[in-house]
Amino acid sequence: MDIAAWLRSLGLEEYASAFRDNDIDAQLLLHLKAEDLKELGVASIGHRRKLIDAIADLRDEDARSSNVSVDRPLPAPTAASPEAGAERRQLTVMFCDLVGSTALASRLDVEDLREIIGAYQQCVSDTIKRFGGFVAKYMGDGVLVYFGYPQAHEDDAERAVRAGLALIDIVNELELSDPLQVRIGIATGIVVVGDIVGFGEARERGVIGETPNIAARLQGLAEPDTVVIGERTHHLLGHLFDFRDLGTLEVKGYSEPIRAYQVLRPSILDSRFEALHGERLTPLVGRENEIEALRHCWQRAKGIEGQVILLVGEPGIGKSRITVAVLEEIANEQRTHLCYFCSPHHSGSALYPIIRQLERAAEMSPDDDTSTKLDKLETLLAATSTAAEDCSLVSDLLSLPSSGRFPTFDLSPQQRKSRTLQALVRQLEALAGREPVVMIFEDVHWIDPTSLELLDRTVERIRMLPVLLVVTFRPEFTPPWSGQPHVSMMTLGRLGQRDGVALVEHVLGQQDLPAEAIQGIVERTDGVPLYLEEFTKAVAEMCAEGDHAQSTASSASLGIPATLHASLMARLDRLGAAKNVAQIAAVIGREFSHDLLAAVAPYAATELRAFIDQLTSSGMVFRRGTAADSLYLFKHALVQDAAYNTLLRRPRQQLHGKIARTLEELFPGRAAREPEVLAHHFAKAGQAARAIDYWLIAGKQAAQRSANLEAIDHFSRGLKALEALPLGSEKDWKELALQTALGTALISVHGYAASQTGAAYARARILCQKFGDAAALHATLSGEFVYHFVRGDRAMMRRLTKEARRTAESTGDDAFQLAGHRMDGITAMYDGSFIEASHEFETILSLYDPDRHRPPPVLYIHDPKISALAYLAILKWILGQSDTARGFAIEALRYAEELKQANLTAHVRTYAGAGLHELLGETSAVRRHADAIVALADQHSLHYWRLNGLFLRGWAIAQGASVEEGLAVMRQNLRARSALGVSWYHVRYLCMLATTLQKSGAAESALAVVAEAKDQAACHCEHMWDAEVERIEAEMLEVCARSTVECEARFQSALVTARRQSAKSFELRAALGLAKLWAEHGRGDEARDLLWPLYESFTEGFNTRDLTQARQLLDKLH
Repeated sequence: MDIAAWLRSLGLEEYASAFRDNDIDAQLLLHLKAEDLKELGVASIGHRRKLIDAIADLRDEDARSSNVSVDRPLPAPTAASPEAGAERRQLTVMFCDLVGSTALASRLDVEDLREIIGAYQQCVSDTIKRFGGFVAKYMGDGVLVYFGYPQAHEDDAERAVRAGLALIDIVNELELSDPLQVRIGIATGIVVVGDIVGFGEARERGVIGETPNIAARLQGLAEPDTVVIGERTHHLLGHLFDFRDLGTLEVKGYSEPIRAYQVLRPSILDSRFEALHGERLTPLVGRENEIEALRHCWQRAKGIEGQVILLVGEPGIGKSRITVAVLEEIANEQRTHLCYFCSPHHSGSALYPIIRQLERAAEMSPDDDTSTKLDKLETLLAATSTAAEDCSLVSDLLSLPSSGRFPTFDLSPQQRKSRTLQALVRQLEALAGREPVVMIFEDVHWIDPTSLELLDRTVERIRMLPVLLVVTFRPEFTPPWSGQPHVSMMTLGRLGQRDGVALVEHVLGQQDLPAEAIQGIVERTDGVPLYLEEFTKAVAEMCAEGDHAQSTASSASLGIPATLHASLMARLDRLGAAKNVAQIAAVIGREFSHDLLAAVAPYAATELRAFIDQLTSSGMVFRRGTAADSLYLFKHALVQDAAYNTLLRRPRQQLHGKIARTLEELFPGRAAREPEVLAHHFAKAGQAARAIDYWLIAGKQAAQRSANLEAIDHFSRGLKALEALPLGSEKDWKELALQTALGTALISVHGYAASQTGAAYARARILCQKFGDAAALHATLSGEFVYHFVRGDRAMMRRLTKEARRTAESTGDDAFQLAGHRMDGITAMYDGSFIEASHEFETILSLYDPDRHRPPPVLYIHDPKISALAYLAILKWILGQSDTARGFAIEALRYAEELKQANLTAHVRTYAGAGLHELLGETSAVRRHADAIVALADQHSLHYWRLNGLFLRGWAIAQGASVEEGLAVMRQNLRARSALGVSWYHVRYLCMLATTLQKSGAAESALAVVAEAKDQAACHCEHMWDAEVERIEAEMLEVCARSTVECEARFQSALVTARRQSAKSFELRAALGLAKLWAEHGRGDEARDLLWPLYESFTEGFNTRDLTQARQLLDKLH
């Protein structure tokens, strides 16, 4: 027996010289004890234990060979746990084949051949077992071996190669009449492994995937006594071995060549890992500068200079660990701390982190009845608020019916949301009034839009409060608060070499690990604290099991994702039966409650509690609370992902379905509060129809709270889930409901002209026509009409108006009649037929019945009365009735306040508010409405209306001293409107831009803008502003000193157009401009004769700017 080869097979070749120098041969080896090994210089306890076990195996083998029987059975494949099920996992597969077995069979007696094959197979079995592999199948002279199943190790690829090299040496040393050689192929990849296949004696654990086939093909490419590996295995091994690149080789059965490498020998770069036990919080290392900066910010915050720290870094970089250090730093100080945790599964759930924080702070239990929860909530709020409204709003936020305990308030969804956010900010103010506050807001890259809105308010408010706010997020999130004087950005980098070593040593605690192994861990994890911690723990667990040599073997150059996967799989496998609990919990989500887990998991209470204790003691999950009220959180999302991804699709789907049904049946309150969670589980369960129903419910709930971004997300997920449904009426009905609701939410966020808005309504209309659903068709026609109206598609406007009229006649539905009047009124206004348009809108007011015609909140595309009032305010001014116009504007604003719907309020403020006041020349009122529009848009994510508000604000600014500032704002938002495809009111906005440019002295630029306005109107056949465009062009030509004839012609053209359209206010402006021109050129009588009759025809509005200027000019001409 070659002692050196034997030691090499164990990975302990460094002791070969000591064994040789002390004359240890095969016979003496069998009698060595622990004391002898210590004398030989084997100082490591783990190495001694490994040698003692291997010597015991040799004694057993020697005993068997000294008592050979012709009936000795061949070694059986390694047994796997009988209850282990199939899993999806990374596997390294070895295929080992005996060279020349056919020639041996031809010249040996079958019994001699049997002995040789038996000795070979026993050698393979023993060696594979020693390296932690799994003999899956004997195939004559071939053996199929798995590394990574049923027990994963973080270095399975390395184990496979070392086992292969050891097999070559050991098989060569078998004392047989004929020397034996082997070929070995190794491949790594994702497979499904664990299914029982075959029957009776042929039963075995099967593996599905291409990896075993690749290993077999690589074995066929290997020369005798060599190990050939595939590219994936080579990537995992890095420089642990020396290789010969065999290049890309053509392999039968594969269209693409396979890259292969021959393993020559272990390299001199071997590094080894050992493990540690314990679940204590890893000490913070390498963050001294960050902690000092936070300490300084805390001192400033206590001095009522509120501070915000934006803590950004990649996953696993230690953001959460720093927040813990902040709390540890001030643990003994008088302070309040508030912690909020965003969730990747609740990024569409409005105010989710706030709700969970309130529930934790109030110490609410899932078993508490509503009354008890309200008691706890009152206790929580008593210290910070005496306002009954606050209690009512917060109880509503927590979905707790107050049962008359708190007063109710008749608020719109928008008001409720706004006042709820105000109440939450007041809570913070009250807490800060008592003592300094530390706020931790974690993982904001997963934040829901409404919580982000609250965070926006909080960041602004704490400037003058004793509050330190630490916000953590990943680099993909762009914080909107950067640049503010009390906000600081802190980017966490990876740990350096020295700090990485220190972190590994802290994790190891009292456990010893060779310096080269620690160095290997640091290099492999590249300074990411999470990876450092997780790999070190995995190595420590291996060491604890006595697998010291393998656990300290280096894999320093492995890619981080692959090595992390292997490490986590090793930890999961070591959980034993508790692993299944981790898998079930992973399907529930990152955070899971004991009661839901108990309802889903197939274990008795005591058994489940023991398994959960194992999960917590291993450090895999954290626990909050006690007993059945406990909540659990996976320590890292990557841990949850690893557990989740081991499950096959079908059992994973079954679990999702069971979780969803359990929430429905046993936790109806939770299901009602978080329908998006049920939608997620039903979708993952492959139950698309149920998922769609819950996505629709979740979207409507979000829309009613004006959480429009969340609503769009939920409706869009529902539409995506429709792809799984078979064609048929059920699918179409569900799509119709989703598309109609989605269109409303899209209008609120992206505007009427957004392409996705038009697509939603176009599809909904097709479905409406298919089913003849009048209610849905009404909402759809209205939405689609507005889409084409705002984009300036006059042909589609006419077509849809006719369709609404036909539907009204055929159905007798007065809702369609109102829609038809509205569409006709808008089209007439668009065409410049102002009297007709006014008549249509006045007809709406006479027919409108709020009880029958007011749409439900989720379908608030428009309200017929709102549209009529808002547009009549503009139309009546155009027709020369300024006071009447003001009356309609006031009524429009009042009714919008009554409806309490953000989109409609923005509409009214834009047209009946700022739009009318701009025509009247009342700059301060325009600014007031513009600011209100922008605030409303910011509050409710109304992008389209925000652009309008900003443009109007820019115009108001430019009318003062800051002309250039205002012009910049106007240009920017006009471009943004155009990018959305918006045509409606664009001509008017261009007119406003032109007159402002003239004011700044850029008359030629103003003329170019007028030309653009004329092109825009001609392109879309829009005639509402024709007279104004011609008048403004005449004034620009006059400023540019063009010929009087040309200017007069433009004014005359404007007069003709205004008279044709009965647009008295436009006529007055054109007449005023022409009269001034004539007066300046000595034609005062003609000017007076033009202006006086027109002035006399007005019956109201004599204090307006235009009529005042006309009166002043007439006085001069008298």
